[in-house]
Amino acid sequence: MSKALDRQLLDAHARGDKHALVALYARASETAQSEDARYFYLTHAYIFALDTGHPRAQALRDKLKAAGRET
Repeated sequence: MSKALDRQLLDAHARGDKHALVALYARASETAQSEDARYFYLTHAYIFALDTGHPRAQALRDKLKAAGRET
């Protein structure tokens, strides 16, 4: 993950901006260096999506399910 993205994640957490966290964690999952990191970030994006009723929640779950990371 880039330092800029890491900073954006920290800032969004500090602001409590859960909608931004969905997008930022999803972006982090796309640039992760390992499979475990990819799904760690994607899981976080999914959790924040569920928490906020975000419209991307189902698509994020589908990605996790296709990878065997969600039932």
